[in-house]
Amino acid sequence: MTTLVEPSIEVPAPAKPSLLARWRNRRSADPTPVWLTVVGTFVALYLVLPTLIVIPMSFSEATTFVFPPRGHSLWLYRNFFTNDRWLDSLRNSFIVAACAASIATIVGTSAALGLHQLRGRRSARFMQSALMFPILVPSIVIATAVYISFLRWHLVGTLAGYVLAHAALATPFVLATVTSALGTFDPTYLRASASLGASPWRSFLTVTLPLISRGVATGAVLAFVTSFDEVVIALFIRSPRFQTLPVQMYNSVVVEIDPTIAASSSLIVVTVSLIFLVALLVNSRRTSRPGSANNRRSVVRRTR
Repeated sequence: MTTLVEPSIEVPAPAKPSLLARWRNRRSADPTPVWLTVVGTFVALYLVLPTLIVIPMSFSEATTFVFPPRGHSLWLYRNFFTNDRWLDSLRNSFIVAACAASIATIVGTSAALGLHQLRGRRSARFMQSALMFPILVPSIVIATAVYISFLRWHLVGTLAGYVLAHAALATPFVLATVTSALGTFDPTYLRASASLGASPWRSFLTVTLPLISRGVATGAVLAFVTSFDEVVIALFIRSPRFQTLPVQMYNSVVVEIDPTIAASSSLIVVTVSLIFLVALLVNSRRTSRPGSANNRRSVVRRTR
């Protein structure tokens, strides 16, 4: 008995879409216009270009500012880490930034929680606008007011003066991030905590703070970077005995031509970038956990 064998039909593999077709599909899925993409690219290059120039200059063996760099050497970094003026200013910047960020985080978080309880009232909107003044007012105006006030209080050139001025300048950033985090906060969690007998302080530590921790952490990082990078107020209240790293960098360009500023600028860029990358990684890991607050809220929405 003979068996009939059906002829095998080879199905051709689907052809890969051309580059033009892929670009059209992406354009149909992404409504961003081409001109906006081009403008965004130019703006990004404009912001990144100084970094691409300063970092190679920090490895130059020239004794002045030269680009492209001549040769390759680490003597600028060696001078930065062996010069007492640069090390003292770096230490002062870290101390001031850490203290100012701590105060700004506490004050900004407390203000955001208080304004969240008063939301919908005109007084709350007025107070929030008043607390955002340090961002809206030009830095030179704030520096002049701070200098006149600190002269009367004998705080010019002191650690306390730097910390208070930078904390006032950094508080609006914490207020903005914590307020944004409270926008998605569900108050039923607090009512449930109170119904179980928890005190307001315990409810804040175990319920509110974990849910808004990303906003608090982001505000703390922004406050630290703002204080560490601030130069206008620091120039007004500086003294020969106490000055921060931005002031020392300013002096190295205006008072004396010191190419060590290229090494210090590169270190600041790398440090700030690492701080933001670590914060982003920590926040992404928290949101990706199965028991995270965002996942719990999404589960609750799906079950409703």
